[in-house]
Amino acid sequence: MWRQHLASARRPLSSSTSLTTSPSPLRRYASNIAICSPPPLSLHIPAKTARKPPSSTRRIIIHTAPFEPLRPPPPSALGDPRPARSFRRTRRWLRRLIIVSSLLGTGYLIDRYLYASGIARSLRTFGTGLLVAADYKLNFRPEPLPLIGAKGGIPELHRRSAERLFVLLRQNGGLYLKIGQAIAMQSAVLPPEFQRMFARMFDDAPQDEWEAVERVIMEDFGKSVEEVFGVSFAGAEGKGVMERTARASASVAQVHWARLPDGREVAVKIQKPEIKKQIWWDLWAFKVVAKVYSWWFDLPLYQLVPFITERLMLETDFENEAKNSEIMRDLINKEPSLRGRVYIPPVYPELSSKRVLTTEWIEGVRLWDKEALTRPWYGGYGNGSPGVHGTLLPAPDMEAIRRELRENPHSQKLKPERTEWKGRRGRGGLGVSTKDVMTTMIDLFSAQIFKWGVVHCDPHPGNIFIRRLPNGKPEIVLIDHGLYIYMSDKFRHEYSLFWKALMTFDNQKIAEITREWGIKAADLFASATLMRPYEGGTQQLQEEIVGALDDQKTASQRHYEMQQRMKQGIRDVLADEDKWPKELIFIGRNMRIVQGNNAFMGSPVNRIKMMGEWASRSLYQDPNLPLRQRVANIWNHLVFKMVLIMSDVAFYFFWLKQLLGRGRGMEDEVEERLKSVAREFGVELQHDVFEG
Repeated sequence: MWRQHLASARRPLSSSTSLTTSPSPLRRYASNIAICSPPPLSLHIPAKTARKPPSSTRRIIIHTAPFEPLRPPPPSALGDPRPARSFRRTRRWLRRLIIVSSLLGTGYLIDRYLYASGIARSLRTFGTGLLVAADYKLNFRPEPLPLIGAKGGIPELHRRSAERLFVLLRQNGGLYLKIGQAIAMQSAVLPPEFQRMFARMFDDAPQDEWEAVERVIMEDFGKSVEEVFGVSFAGAEGKGVMERTARASASVAQVHWARLPDGREVAVKIQKPEIKKQIWWDLWAFKVVAKVYSWWFDLPLYQLVPFITERLMLETDFENEAKNSEIMRDLINKEPSLRGRVYIPPVYPELSSKRVLTTEWIEGVRLWDKEALTRPWYGGYGNGSPGVHGTLLPAPDMEAIRRELRENPHSQKLKPERTEWKGRRGRGGLGVSTKDVMTTMIDLFSAQIFKWGVVHCDPHPGNIFIRRLPNGKPEIVLIDHGLYIYMSDKFRHEYSLFWKALMTFDNQKIAEITREWGIKAADLFASATLMRPYEGGTQQLQEEIVGALDDQKTASQRHYEMQQRMKQGIRDVLADEDKWPKELIFIGRNMRIVQGNNAFMGSPVNRIKMMGEWASRSLYQDPNLPLRQRVANIWNHLVFKMVLIMSDVAFYFFWLKQLLGRGRGMEDEVEERLKSVAREFGVELQHDVFEG
């Protein structure tokens, strides 16, 4: 059967059902098949599997040309060519992507190596700043917004914002760390969430590699480190030595120890190379953010920004720091009450430049190490700490140090650790009194504010060393003189009068001076100055705030209402920005840090009374005043001292309670009262941000 079907399949189809060639594409296609196909094939479709045609059988015939295996088809047989796909849109977007990527890559390299990532840091600042501002604008309200509101309310908003700002400041580093530390010193009046976050801003910053240090010295001096300081890193005879690893690293600079060929031990403070490239971008970003925040939150703060940025600029100029240091050193040496109690390390100008500052190396105890200050002295009777009064430090074993360098050129710990005064078990200390330490400190900064008008504005515990004098008294060593303000004689005189008026509750004089400074909220400003509630004013603002609080409101509503009132208080303090003395920013910073130091030491002295006495004394010691007025001020000073007896009574009352274990020191009690009043203003004061 299958043979019959095969035979029938080979028979030609009838002409009635044949396909003839034509100029159509089908014909060309059939011709092409004919060239590459076997001889003609006749197909028979069985009737059982196909529809029945009109005739008994339907046949299809395909005409093909004779098979020629080595002959290619002619072009005419292939038909017209199709146009190739151009992918114009894809190529256009790919070209744009390449151009944008090239521009971004070039910009990144320029920013990275020319501006030390200053542009990227600024963009990061703007992004974070706008995010925080928008978050506060939306979510700082008594009740959270539906769907987009913060679930944790205002406390969660504070925590979230503090975390964002902390990450920003740590990532950017440099001057941003300096700004963060300035915020941290004022964070005692910020929400608790900010206080906990910014307390970490005082950790040591990462230090740069030694190659960066060498580059700064070469750029500033045009000579190598070995030539500038006369040191050798290979242990050569007759040369000094220097440690490549920094002993301390801060936001702007790091400090290296060195011993010069003449035997002097010095602290070499070297600015980090990226600061020079970043400073303009950082300060510009700070100005922009401050401008936006001042406008968005309706607070008159931007007028203070130029003064703050100017101080930060000067802080990166080590020639300015050297000048401040020498001015303060000269003032202290001329002040009989401070000479011998306070020491300023001398600057070596031949080894200093705009980014390198070389001073005497100080062996002492930092103010924050309270235990080391008060533990017993094992250094011998009649002896003092190494280097007191500017004497040379005991010479180290230079032969052993040079031998160590020859055997191990990369050795980093070369400075001898002079701890003999701690005893054989290392449990000793300076054996000094905290009362003597704080008395000297408050005398120093009161003289700066009220008598000289030259104020060190960064007296945190890391910038104060304590050494023991041969008579057993403490000697304060003040370092880091970059942030200073210089008060005019007029403003210094007004500030002394203002402080004295605070002590005597002279409300008329307080109102007169604050009006001169463009301040409306005299009571609030007086409390901020004293760092305690001022009880001699009208208490008008405080009564308005307390009266506005309704017990029927929720805690979140009351919190919101209090902070809104506090915002109004800030506007009243900064009512007239043109008259407002910008120096008050840094004077308040100085006083707040000193108060924190006194509280950390256990409130051993009556800080407010001592500062009031210095303010009154400066009024009759001021050489710029007429003789007649100075004589009148002497009489006023005697009357003032009688008034201060009441302050002494209060101080010794708290001191006795503290001695009997029934209370704390006066500074702590003042702090508690200030916290109580601050809570009514919507502020949570915390003092542990100063510890460490």
